[in-house]
Amino acid sequence: MRGSFLAMNLEAATNPKVREQVRLELSFVNSDLQMLKEELEGLNISVGVYQSTEEAFTIPLIPLGLKETKDVDFSVVLKDFILEHYSEDSSLYEDEIADLMDLRQACRTPSRDEAGVELLMSYFTQLGFVESRFFPPTRHMGILFTWYDSLTGVPVSQQNLLLEKASILFNTGALYTQIGTRSNRQTQAGLESAVDAFQRAAGVLNYLKETFTHTPSYDMSPAMLSVLVKMMLAQAQESVFDKICLPGIRNEFFMLVKVAHEAAKVGEVYRQLHAAMSQAPVKKNIPYSWASLACVKAHHYGALAHYFAATLLIDHQLSPGADEDHQEKCLSQLYDRMPEGLTPLATLRNGHQRQQLGKSHLLRAIAHHEESAREASLCKKLRNIEVLQEVLSAAHQRSRLKYAQHQEDGDLLDLVEAPDIVAKTEQEVEIILPQLSKVTAADFFQKLGPLSVFSANKRWTPPRTLRFTAEEGDLGFTLRGNSPVQVHFLDPHCSAALAGAKEGDYIVSIQNVDCKWLTLSEVMKLLKSFGEDAIEMKVVSLLDSASSMHSKSATYSVGMQKTYSMICLAIDDDDKTDKTKKISKKLSFLSWGANKNRQKSASTLCLPAAGVARPQAKKKLPSPFSLLNPDSSLY
Repeated sequence: MRGSFLAMNLEAATNPKVREQVRLELSFVNSDLQMLKEELEGLNISVGVYQSTEEAFTIPLIPLGLKETKDVDFSVVLKDFILEHYSEDSSLYEDEIADLMDLRQACRTPSRDEAGVELLMSYFTQLGFVESRFFPPTRHMGILFTWYDSLTGVPVSQQNLLLEKASILFNTGALYTQIGTRSNRQTQAGLESAVDAFQRAAGVLNYLKETFTHTPSYDMSPAMLSVLVKMMLAQAQESVFDKICLPGIRNEFFMLVKVAHEAAKVGEVYRQLHAAMSQAPVKKNIPYSWASLACVKAHHYGALAHYFAATLLIDHQLSPGADEDHQEKCLSQLYDRMPEGLTPLATLRNGHQRQQLGKSHLLRAIAHHEESAREASLCKKLRNIEVLQEVLSAAHQRSRLKYAQHQEDGDLLDLVEAPDIVAKTEQEVEIILPQLSKVTAADFFQKLGPLSVFSANKRWTPPRTLRFTAEEGDLGFTLRGNSPVQVHFLDPHCSAALAGAKEGDYIVSIQNVDCKWLTLSEVMKLLKSFGEDAIEMKVVSLLDSASSMHSKSATYSVGMQKTYSMICLAIDDDDKTDKTKKISKKLSFLSWGANKNRQKSASTLCLPAAGVARPQAKKKLPSPFSLLNPDSSLY
């Protein structure tokens, strides 16, 4: 408020002294706001959290924090809708509604591993069913979903289920980033896990950007998601570099050419990331520590590229037995163009030229190291990360020491400026799109019937009870379709027609046996079993005249929006024809093996295998990146 008031005064003031005084006060206010912003970052955003617990000489990576949410009570709204829309006894669905609420509660505290990802994706899949069952496109259902922006903490509330689905996807991507930062970067397996996790995080966030284009939360805006995708791919590329360096960097010509290219590639992607973070509209909401770290890494890896180039030029003179052609080709490909007056082959053969060009690279490396250290010193959070300061200092000292060993008095006048190193990698990281079509989960509300017919966007007549008999074995109609079966070719003079049957009616039950999931042959068998006894059959008719025939299906594909199908109920043959079969009350989705207080269930460890199909959980991934390898001849 004070800042706005001062800004208004500045616009209104005409006296130069008054304007100068207002400007001074406004600068103090802006300074205070910047300090406050940095403090707020510490509440949920830190490059120091979710890192590996391994003791390592590593630069930290950036994880995303999970979005927080408020409790949601589905029970009243869903029970009312079941009674009103499906004309069923809503008390029979209390367990299913509790399962849904328990699953949502568990998703607020997922484990930071593959099991946690599967938990979130199972809920995302379940939301697809819930949306089709209970959320008509023409009206709001009165359930308010509230989620907090992960970057600003600002709450966003909507009655739209799309906010819920988008937030779950964001948290899935965020969970992948935490898996990546917790990977053990002291092992090849850990680094491969980190690369994979960051690529998958980028895939989920990119899918969110392309699919949910109007989310009101700023952290899920297209501009912000584009930057976050770039950040994940940059961290994946950094982990590729770590993987190459992990065994140690041999002080050998061709190895040094390779790591120079790789370091330049990491520096380039971080330079592009920092440029994206510095653009409107994301600049004002990107955490200052994130932008600072991206700039630090851009300079740091640029410095490493020049250091490796300097080492291959200074330490490796061309000997008579060397592969001259190969070295010439590698050196020519190290740059876009050679410095003026130099050629690759002549430089390789001339020890003095190699020395001079190598020292030019060292000077550029030192300049990048100094800029990297300066950027880190400007950010309070980065200043407090000891390992970061140690890595930057060690790399800087190494370049200075090597230059001091070869320094001559006339260097500043004689040396040409070293060219940029070409950014190149043997493993270009890319987005791994989420395999949503492979995510399967049982629809909690499958008792309502096949989703192709029994959904929120279809309307029926109330269930009608028909009492009729088969005359001499003839029902007076034929059947068509599967799950649910429809009345077809109805004789208008038969007993069923006189009882009120209509062509196109869906058969929902026969003598209290639920028929919504029975096939045509099973319904026919059930009807014939009564012989000439009286039959009581319940039917419904679609009010939508353009209703089409539906066939049975087996899985729910999340990959294609608004394309749903069901996992058929597993009913034994004997049970299907049991006229007195009743629905048995099952345990709650999260109350495995004991009665529990549903309000306190938030565990992610008590999910039954029968609820959501999932592969065996992987072992917990370890930690982040190792930059300088002390066992190497260079590190």
